[in-house]
Amino acid sequence: MNTDMMKKVCHADGFIAALDQSGGSTPKALKLYGIKDDEYEVGKPSMFDCIHKMRTRIMTSPSFNGNRIMGAILFEDTMNREINGVPTTEFLWKEKNVVPFLKVDKGLEPEKDGVQLMKPIPELNSMCDDAVAKGVFGTKMRSVINFANKEGIKAIVEQQFTYAKQIMSKGLIPILEPEVDIKSPEKAEAETLLRAEIMENLKMLRDDQKLMFKLSLPDVDDLYEQLVGHPNVVRVVALSGGYSRSEANDILARQHGVVASFSRALTEGLRDDLTDEEFDAMLDRSIEEIFQASKASGVKKELHTHK
Repeated sequence: MNTDMMKKVCHADGFIAALDQSGGSTPKALKLYGIKDDEYEVGKPSMFDCIHKMRTRIMTSPSFNGNRIMGAILFEDTMNREINGVPTTEFLWKEKNVVPFLKVDKGLEPEKDGVQLMKPIPELNSMCDDAVAKGVFGTKMRSVINFANKEGIKAIVEQQFTYAKQIMSKGLIPILEPEVDIKSPEKAEAETLLRAEIMENLKMLRDDQKLMFKLSLPDVDDLYEQLVGHPNVVRVVALSGGYSRSEANDILARQHGVVASFSRALTEGLRDDLTDEEFDAMLDRSIEEIFQASKASGVKKELHTHK
């Protein structure tokens, strides 16, 4: 494991940019960016070429660097490509001082017991080996909670921890993302159940097993403060989950010790037809607003001294 990356993730100011739109969510991201449907075929190389071009524009922008961005989560296709002739992960770390993470989940199962588990990841070991070889620091995997169903939430957390242990055995730091849908009519109750299940599963880890969490912005401020200070938890980050950037930043700023890992909120307003100057200026504003909200959350440095 890269100790410089670990030091940055544990202690640096900044947030994690989520640039990991999968095949399923890419068309929506491209539409928001101003790419028309007839410019690519869904699920085909032309679609991934378009999204890589968008991500390259973001990552090569002067405003995108390690001064305000701690890490970036990549889709597997992005990890396997190059930016300006340099492998993406190498470009991020060596040229931008941004820690690379890899999205490893393969999508969601149909809803059962109020939740959507991850589909099986049979190739997880080989993905992790490839990630390690390419200098990736950690992984991210997402499942979704729609209702406050105790059995469903228990199953979600157990699945996340099972895969996390497999990932940790490869020397990677997993980000567990059991997202609670912000539109859930039982959101607050679901979040309370989720926290309890996470705390129970953390009790079963060895001291040397370290992980991270990416969680929905909670209805109750500082709901996840116990996780922020837990000795097995490297960092807790928050997803924007459908909130506008302004809304997400307002809620984030009240969550002590939690920083952002935004996707849609980060790229909000960016369009293909902007000039480079307009694009960079808009991205700079977005990054600065998210950075300040992450900083305003008052990361409690003393809680991270054990790491």
